[in-house]
Amino acid sequence: MRLMCMIALTALSVSVAAVPVDAQAEALEAAPINEYNAINHPVIGRNGMVASQNAAATTIGVDILRQGGNAIDAAVAVGLALAVTLPRAGNLGGGGFMLVHLAEDNRTVAIDFRETAPSLAHRDMYFDAEGQVDEAAYRFSHKSSGIPGTVAGLDHILREYGTMSWAEVVEPAFQLARDGIVVTDDLASNLRASKARLTQNPASAAAFYKADGSEYEVGEVLRQPDLAWSLEQLRDGGADAFYRGAIADRIISDMEAHNGIMTREDLAGYRVIERDPVEGSYQGFDVRAMSAPSSGGMHIVQMLNILDHFPIAELGYGSADAMHVMAEAMKLAYADRSKYLGDPDFVDLPVRQLTSRAYAAELAAGIEMERARPSSEIAPGDLSPYESPETTHYSVMDSEGNAVVNTYTLMFSYGSGVVIDGAGFLMNNNMGNFTLRPDIPDAFGLMGSADNQIAAGRRPVSSMTPIIVLRDGVPFLLTGSPGGSRIITTNLQLLVNVLEHEMNIADATVRPRIHHQWQPDRLEVESGFSPDAVRMLIQRGHDVRAASAMGSLQTVLFDGALFYGFSDPRRPGAMSLGFRP
Repeated sequence: MRLMCMIALTALSVSVAAVPVDAQAEALEAAPINEYNAINHPVIGRNGMVASQNAAATTIGVDILRQGGNAIDAAVAVGLALAVTLPRAGNLGGGGFMLVHLAEDNRTVAIDFRETAPSLAHRDMYFDAEGQVDEAAYRFSHKSSGIPGTVAGLDHILREYGTMSWAEVVEPAFQLARDGIVVTDDLASNLRASKARLTQNPASAAAFYKADGSEYEVGEVLRQPDLAWSLEQLRDGGADAFYRGAIADRIISDMEAHNGIMTREDLAGYRVIERDPVEGSYQGFDVRAMSAPSSGGMHIVQMLNILDHFPIAELGYGSADAMHVMAEAMKLAYADRSKYLGDPDFVDLPVRQLTSRAYAAELAAGIEMERARPSSEIAPGDLSPYESPETTHYSVMDSEGNAVVNTYTLMFSYGSGVVIDGAGFLMNNNMGNFTLRPDIPDAFGLMGSADNQIAAGRRPVSSMTPIIVLRDGVPFLLTGSPGGSRIITTNLQLLVNVLEHEMNIADATVRPRIHHQWQPDRLEVESGFSPDAVRMLIQRGHDVRAASAMGSLQTVLFDGALFYGFSDPRRPGAMSLGFRP
């Protein structure tokens, strides 16, 4: 297979090219896609691979593998470390989704550790007396947070599928928080940009800025003693410390002091749910993706099914025709997302219909090659004939074939901006992923239905989409990304670039991306595409808008002999590292 030949050649280098994305994309435009002429090279490992958005966290994951831990052990350690090293997204106070592939059982399980609405939450809780949304309460207050699921999710996979103890996997993160991390340029600039919001909360200001209110400079050491205390509680007491013990005491004390609605019973009652992943196929590969309340898995499969009706490889990456078809498929999927997604424990979801190949064939037949359909002409599909919603991601695989892909979030960068006093970790503002009313878009401009409105115990719809691609039952490709509403389309394009255009994972990652989410009706385009292709898209009726960098893919590929990893250069500080004994 030509893809394997291309990947094998990457063994000539284990470095990640430090070339600006625009320059890379410009150089790639002149390179024949069907030949190996890459300027980017994945990192190589022989006994496992970790790819995450932070170099220190990646290194910790590889150290766990080196100590004899499996991919599940390493994934838990990476998730805890990111709470220290990447505070804007890594977390203890958020939630997310994981796929875990268990080699011995040849089984992939979806782990739902999404936040849930507190028991006192209700549909109208963020509207004032005049019927207007109280944005401060909705986004940036103690009332913004759902019940955190991260600690429970990590605990669940460690107990069920790991080989190490809480003490072993927590210790590296505890040491980082206690002894301090060196402030990088990325962290310094990010904290500087977020200072006005974070300093509204005294505990947040104390956690991330100096006693005199000044900012940490690049190269200085940031110590997080309160977070170290929380990690110590987890190390010694496991997840019970968070949901029923000393950490819970501090969470509830802080909530009660600031008009929060979370209760001790809410914390104690939180539960992780194992679900079946969404399944699909593309170009001879089996695709496993996160199921609802993630919207991503269903719509990834739906869009791949639509694309199967077009000669995408022949059209060529970056051609006006290929971009047009992908944009039209995106519109159709996001239109369905607005109507058919919700918490599967509260509503029946048409998973089989949305992922039906017959339904995709009907949608594909409606795509016109020379005309972009306005979003006003597109409505959620009629599924009745087919009865037969700031984030980070990491990927880990071990030599036994176990794999974990985890996408978890606080939602906005630094979540609600609220650090729990004395506990040192940020809380999520994922209540913002609920639909306030069907006519009000969410924080990312996405439309939703009444099935995603606030209700006690309900989990909000999310776009987080960890993905595992299998070849002959063995994990071949692991990937995922942050990016809000762009997560789904970012992941889609990585899959198409590798499985259809047969790029190596580095080239597939750095190529420029597009995004359309039905509403608003505009096609967002990263820089680096051919001006001629963009001009043709405009002529077909697309409202093309220049877009900032989309996502931060953390990808691992196993070719049967070697592991390859690549971390998206769109966000600084990420690293892939292979395990070599």
